[in-house]
Amino acid sequence: MTIGNMTERNFSVELILRIDWSELDYFGHVNNVSFFKYIQASRVNYWDKIGLTEFHRKTNIGPMLASCKCDFKQPLFYPGQIKILSRVDFIKNTSFSICHRIIDDKGQIAAEAQDIMVMFDFNQNKKIAFPDDLKKKIERLENIKF
Repeated sequence: MTIGNMTERNFSVELILRIDWSELDYFGHVNNVSFFKYIQASRVNYWDKIGLTEFHRKTNIGPMLASCKCDFKQPLFYPGQIKILSRVDFIKNTSFSICHRIIDDKGQIAAEAQDIMVMFDFNQNKKIAFPDDLKKKIERLENIKF
């Protein structure tokens, strides 16, 4: 995961979420499972931004989550809100990665995460090459060449 040296400028997509009281654990802070829900919300938000959600609806081809890793930096508390910053870290032949940074309402990093996904044709039940048109959309959004 290459998030550590990244500034907020290096993230192309942002999602703001409110911390809900139901997300707290016995110790009064946000449960670690909720962090993964935040990451999932951010992942899907990114897919929406590049048209991947719609592409999947039309073709039954889309991402399959292979791995989700989260490094917890500090606890989150209710009430509050978080900002999740996301960017694509890499695009390979059949896989790609989205990195996320969860920032609390004081501007501090609460967690950093990385999703690794494989492009999958659910019609043929097999992985496929990453579509060029989606790669170009990501390159425009991220202002980078993969």
